[in-house]
Amino acid sequence: MTVTAPDRFDMVFAALSDPTRRSIVHRLADGEATVLELAEPFPISLPAISRHLKVLEQAGLISRGRDGQRRPCRLRPEPLVEIAAWAEHTRAAWEDRLGRLDAHLRRTSGRTVSASTSKKP
Repeated sequence: MTVTAPDRFDMVFAALSDPTRRSIVHRLADGEATVLELAEPFPISLPAISRHLKVLEQAGLISRGRDGQRRPCRLRPEPLVEIAAWAEHTRAAWEDRLGRLDAHLRRTSGRTVSASTSKKP
């Protein structure tokens, strides 16, 4: 099954909707870490951390590897880059639309004001 961009975005946003998972992503932005290192600051069980990691992995935000006895987790920034590009495109499109609306309102506000002042009650 192929995952489309909107579906990928849904998965990424859903994964990042949880504060624990956002904290994990923030920590991994500083470099790889093991499950134990990631679990250290949280008052939750290792199985709960593992479930959070599974959600992040399914969303494509992290990868888990094997380095001898260590099983480091790494941030995969590609989904975040895609979302940043989408957000920038969306911002630019809305900025353009709002600019055109502003220009239209400026052009028509003079006609509306003069038309309303010329009417007699």
